[in-house]
Amino acid sequence: MSLKERVYSVLVVSASSGFNDTIATLLPENTFEPVRYVANVSAGKRLLSEHSFDLVIINSPLPDDTGARFAIDICNASATVALLVVRGELYAEINDKVREHGVFTLAKPTSKPFMENALAWMITARERLRKSEKKTLTIEEKMQEIRIVNKAKWVLISKQEMTEEDAHRYIEKKAMDRCVPKRVIAEEILAAHPVS
Repeated sequence: MSLKERVYSVLVVSASSGFNDTIATLLPENTFEPVRYVANVSAGKRLLSEHSFDLVIINSPLPDDTGARFAIDICNASATVALLVVRGELYAEINDKVREHGVFTLAKPTSKPFMENALAWMITARERLRKSEKKTLTIEEKMQEIRIVNKAKWVLISKQEMTEEDAHRYIEKKAMDRCVPKRVIAEEILAAHPVS
C-alpha cells in the first residue's frame, strides 16, 4: 500500500476553535480518518485509553495542562506520533524537554505550509514506526516458534527416547516432507502428547 492510499487516525487536543477550524482544512478525509477533537488533556487521555491513533496534535496551552507531559507519555507508550504546537516564546524550552522523547514541536503563530510540513513529517515518522512494529512482531513470532519447537523436541526426548539431535532432525524432516513450517509439526506433537 502506498502512502497516498494509507489513512491515518488523528486526535486533535485543542481548546481553540480557530485552531481546530484551521487544522480541519489540512486533514482531508481521504488521508485522515477518523479525526477526533477534544478540548483538554484529561479528555485526550480518556480517548487514548479507548482508541489508538496514528497522530496526535496538541495545541498548547490547554485548560488543564501545557500538554508537554501528555505528548511525552504518548510517544513513550505507543507508536503514536505527537506534535506539540506551543507559543513562540516557550518553543526553545519546551522543545528541549520533549524532543528526546520523539515529540515534534512547532512554534506558533505558524503558517499553513509549516503545518502541512509538520503533518508530512508525522506521517513519515508513523510509517517508520509501523515498519519497526512489523519487525518486532516477526521477531516475536519467530521466538514463539522456537519455544514451541523446543517444547516438542523435549516431548520427543522424554516420550520417544530420542536424542535432542534426533528430535530436531525428526521435526525438520516431517516439516520438509509435508511442506509446512516446523511449528505445525511441533504443535501436532504437543497435541498428541499433552504436557502437564
